[in-house]
Amino acid sequence: MLSHRLPLVLLASAAVLAASPALAQSKPSPWSVGKAVDAPDNLTLSGSMRIRYEAIDGQARPGFNEHDDLISLRTILGAEYRAGPVRLVGELHDSRVWEDDAGSPVTTSEVNTFELVQAYIAADFDSPFAKGKASVQAGRFTLNLGSRRLVAADDYRNTTNGYTGVRFDAALPAGMKGSAVWVMPHVRLPDDRASVRDSQTEWDQENDDLVIWGGVLSRPDTFGKAMLEGSYFHFEEKDAPGRPTRDRSLDSVSLRVVRDPAAGKLDYEVEVIAQTGEISAGLGPAAATLDVEAGFAHAEVGYSFSTAWKPRLSAEVDYASGDDSDASYGRFDTLFGMRRADFAPSGIYNAVGRSNIVSPGVRLEMTQSPRLDSFLAVRALWLASATDSFSTTGVRDAAGDSGRFAGYQLDGRVRYWLVPDALRLEVNGVWLAKGRFLETAPNAPDSRDTLYMSLNLSAFF
Repeated sequence: MLSHRLPLVLLASAAVLAASPALAQSKPSPWSVGKAVDAPDNLTLSGSMRIRYEAIDGQARPGFNEHDDLISLRTILGAEYRAGPVRLVGELHDSRVWEDDAGSPVTTSEVNTFELVQAYIAADFDSPFAKGKASVQAGRFTLNLGSRRLVAADDYRNTTNGYTGVRFDAALPAGMKGSAVWVMPHVRLPDDRASVRDSQTEWDQENDDLVIWGGVLSRPDTFGKAMLEGSYFHFEEKDAPGRPTRDRSLDSVSLRVVRDPAAGKLDYEVEVIAQTGEISAGLGPAAATLDVEAGFAHAEVGYSFSTAWKPRLSAEVDYASGDDSDASYGRFDTLFGMRRADFAPSGIYNAVGRSNIVSPGVRLEMTQSPRLDSFLAVRALWLASATDSFSTTGVRDAAGDSGRFAGYQLDGRVRYWLVPDALRLEVNGVWLAKGRFLETAPNAPDSRDTLYMSLNLSAFF
């Protein structure tokens, strides 16, 4: 499958290089051309282009091609103007795909053309609460908050999450830092299948039918060198004209302790999220309202060796609750959280995420040089609830007769800077060795183990 697409990938990669004259500059910043263009000192221009070829064999999700491949391109152009403490920021995203067909899993996660994802004004000033800085911003922007497991700007995915609203960050007493937000997540448009496949352009929408608000508090060196962090987010979703929803009203409370990796030291991270609220049993206006009782936990311990390649070996376990058909609803909702850092790539793989899963694993990370880094991870996969669909596959046995074991996943990545800070090659690979559940559940695809790979070439200018 790869061989007949590879010339297209190489041709598109050459187009990226030809369109990026700033690559000839010596070691520009990854997100700013600085003096590489004729711009005032208080104006910063930035951009990136990423072309990706991905292929899958033995698709684990029902309803899609058993074998598939896809070419995607994401272009980002940004500008920031500074006038003293005030900043004006704009960022245009263009995400599109080629070589898809009717059975390809292409949605607004892959396509969102010519969209002004960021357009905001921000101001920096002295914190009114403690010695240190504070800032406020308003408009359209991306967000990465806390562990990024509930609110994040996804980077592996071809499109990202955008929000419209206000954000406030400040230094607080006792060395704490705080962030608070009230935002309306963007609904990426158009979202009908025909328009998405045709890469049609339509302005993304935001309104108060879809709102998330809350904040994060953190304090460094609370337990020795470990940071203590707590967060609360309320998510509200209501029906909009032509857009019925599950009417989610969710409260997510998180407590996290993390010690960052350091050479010759143990590091660790523990996060627990409790999720409560209400959700409709279906999309219809007469659907019953269910109480939500769900949860997530992540625990990880690692050690970084003081050797040339800086290897870090870690053991980890993740748990996200599933729905067990009781009177309450138990499936954990990751809201707008990231996926790649904890589990596996999204794209046309997109099989393992933060719902109905119990997954221990081992990971080895290495930084072989300033230009080369890699990791390899293996994890076992079980269902938290035997009657709910496994993770993000959509495979389900409502009777629970297919057991809980979903299989093993081997996941790896290699990244290499072809031109330092300017041009990077990234290769991802996943082998999902299917267990009993993914082989025997009633709607499980009749296919062998899943193999996925992606080749990515990113230019920063």
